[in-house]
Amino acid sequence: MNETAAAAAHPPVTPVRYRVTHRTTYEYSRSMTDGYTLAYVLPRPTPYQVVERAEVAVAPEPDERFEHVDMFGNRVLQIGIHHNHDELTLTAESLVTVELGEVPSEGPPWEEVVVRVHELRGGDALAVRPFAGSSPYVALDLHREGLSALADVVLRPGRPIVAAARALCHLIWETFDYDPAFTDVSTPLSDVLEARRGVCQDYAHLAAGALRSRGLAARYVSGYIETDPPPGRPRLVGADASHAWCSVWVPDAGWVDFDPTNDRLPTHRHVTVAWGRDYGDVAPVRGVVIGPSAAQSLSVGVDVRRLDGE
Repeated sequence: MNETAAAAAHPPVTPVRYRVTHRTTYEYSRSMTDGYTLAYVLPRPTPYQVVERAEVAVAPEPDERFEHVDMFGNRVLQIGIHHNHDELTLTAESLVTVELGEVPSEGPPWEEVVVRVHELRGGDALAVRPFAGSSPYVALDLHREGLSALADVVLRPGRPIVAAARALCHLIWETFDYDPAFTDVSTPLSDVLEARRGVCQDYAHLAAGALRSRGLAARYVSGYIETDPPPGRPRLVGADASHAWCSVWVPDAGWVDFDPTNDRLPTHRHVTVAWGRDYGDVAPVRGVVIGPSAAQSLSVGVDVRRLDGE
């Protein structure tokens, strides 16, 4: 049981302004001739988050650059580099103001929420139902036994949905070990369930899968979290990281975020970038390069800085 991103014991009651810098660099041992990249690194506005500014600098200068909004409302940057290059760097800088989200009452019983999810029609169904089923990284048929075991512990008959989400958040935090050395993006959820260890994206997949296994709607949220240095140590620029958490749909209240990596409901000190069904929908940076056989290295630096009084 490990708490990674150190979060304050008492959530802030006033809005907090952050500057977020996310730098991703790919280096190649031989020059590439072509490449395409998709980036989900531009924060999106939410009811509790105002995006003052968000931009991405790309080096070398891309030959194609296009921004669009995907099916979930996320901002996506698409770039193409069609000339020789042995390095690619994307530097995203954002200014956002975040306030503590309101947590609704404990909500209706979870069984009632399942019924409401399946009764949705039209635009409401399009906004919620995609998050109630299986997805590539959260394959319910493949992992139903392990995910159902988690759901059985917290989804007791008649339990209110928010109370159930809070209990699931704590259960994952308490019974899984945070272990960055154990998983990467290709590690199947079955390995995480068996070893009882993983990282934030695994925790978010576990939470979403457990809720979906009972017919509830839960989405995977990608973003950042403000962290604190160890006691007595200076804060290191670029030492933060991308983060992931989960959000459950509550009728008449909307989406309620919770962070099983840090046992937090409501979330705080969190900056939302994108949401989807799982990691595959909102991977921060992915793409393909064309060129000779070559070694490739990746470095990522994230800095989430609170701008008190600025």
